[in-house]
Amino acid sequence: MFRTSQRLAFTLVELLVVIAIIGVLVGLLLPAVQAAREAARRCSCSNNVAQLGLALHNFDFAMEHLPAGVINPDGPIRNEPTGQHVGFLVDVCSYIEQQNIAKEFDVDAGTYAEVNTPARQQEIATFRCPSDPVSRADAGFGLTNYAGVHHHEEALINDDNMGLLFLNSKIRYGDILDGSSHTFLIGEFNPSPNSLGWASGTSASLRNTGSELNSTGYDFRDQQPEDPELVGGFSSRHQGGAHFCMGDGAIRFFTDSIDPELFRNLGNRADGAMMGSH
Repeated sequence: MFRTSQRLAFTLVELLVVIAIIGVLVGLLLPAVQAAREAARRCSCSNNVAQLGLALHNFDFAMEHLPAGVINPDGPIRNEPTGQHVGFLVDVCSYIEQQNIAKEFDVDAGTYAEVNTPARQQEIATFRCPSDPVSRADAGFGLTNYAGVHHHEEALINDDNMGLLFLNSKIRYGDILDGSSHTFLIGEFNPSPNSLGWASGTSASLRNTGSELNSTGYDFRDQQPEDPELVGGFSSRHQGGAHFCMGDGAIRFFTDSIDPELFRNLGNRADGAMMGSH
């Protein structure tokens, strides 16, 4: 009688086929995982913008005007660590459960005073987009990915800007002649290599709509010095656009394809442009 032999292992061909199938499945799965993670980060970013918009509205309810984009004796504001330069996010701290930071911050001493260094170095999660890999360790100070809109054109931050947050501004909602739903309040941007931190009322926390959305950005690894008189526009780490909070508190995601003229108009509180539905 003959006994049939039993195979105790896979052949090499079978093993290679199984490995190839697993590789294909992993290759199909990874993009889906990445997309799911980015969707979660984008949702978290939208929530941060909503929290900041709500904080600014609560400030307005308490003070009957929006905070100054930057507090300084005179202007225009250059992107240099000299002067008082106290940014609007210092006022916002009291309305996002960061009262201790606001209490310890000496406004009269100025942002760059040694007494304010501990506060400036704080990394506040509400100020950061989860999709941005840059950390405080890269800059030396706590950063923000959300900037107030100071003007509708590329210009120095000054007391005659047409946005909602600029030098020594105290904008009331009655001053927004175009309507709060047609005017930007804050938006996303990527901090530059030389950012002075969230507490500084310079290009570190104020931007304009003078350039197209996502047309300018910074690679934090590029340490070339930038023009101290350049404020810059809005951009994000998200694919296809960036989040903005309108003057009425609505959170909207604007795509890169937005008409440049419309984008500029949204940065001006009183240009009289008829924008309709956008």
